[in-house]
Amino acid sequence: MSFTPKYTHLFFDLDNTIWDFDRNAKLAMRETVNLLKLDQQIASFDTFYDSYETLNNKLWDGYRKQEIQKKELITKRFADTLAAFEINEVDPIAMNDLYLECMSEQTALIEGALDVLKTLKQRNFHLQIITNGFRKVQLNKLKNCGISHFFDHVFISEDISYPKPDEHIFKHAIRSSNAKKSKCIMIGDNWETDILGARNYGIDQIFLTKSSKINPTPTQKQPTNSSSSIFSPQTPYTNTFCIEKLTNILLIV
Repeated sequence: MSFTPKYTHLFFDLDNTIWDFDRNAKLAMRETVNLLKLDQQIASFDTFYDSYETLNNKLWDGYRKQEIQKKELITKRFADTLAAFEINEVDPIAMNDLYLECMSEQTALIEGALDVLKTLKQRNFHLQIITNGFRKVQLNKLKNCGISHFFDHVFISEDISYPKPDEHIFKHAIRSSNAKKSKCIMIGDNWETDILGARNYGIDQIFLTKSSKINPTPTQKQPTNSSSSIFSPQTPYTNTFCIEKLTNILLIV
């Protein structure tokens, strides 16, 4: 008797779901600071990085809400950080370009990611990426990590002009993949962009709680179906699973 899986198409977030953004971003910044010889102008790298991260997160939040454009994001995040440390001789755009180059060369993956991708591919699932970010950087991350071949499509907010959690990016991804919504599931670490975005569009979700800064549901040792009062009555009913480890995906799909 053959087994028919509930899902045929799995849509993954990239950063902090498969690619270890927190680790890689800090490594890339340290390399950037060293290359620009800024280490002699800042008392503490960690203080510099924390200041940048706070500014960057605020700007990305504005970008996701479509309040600012890409140009403002990539200019202000370094211009404001450098200004806070009274560093005037560095071009913020040049620093941004160098940082993105260093970032895309980092190859650390979330624990278990490679094994999960291999297993899912062997089971004939259709794997896709839906990511907020810049096309060149995101594609280079996948290429340099040697995992591009696992994915049928890579859907990037810069290409589609709608960042997660906007439903347009989910609609575009699912239609382009020739998939049925009932056969799709979104896997991500960000409650707002990945989970709420997918749920509002009407597809199931797997929330990777371990790497998320927002954990609205109790952490479970095993993946569970959960509902939450955070969803409005108008939100389509879907299944929301919570996992601590990426490998627990294999217990769901």
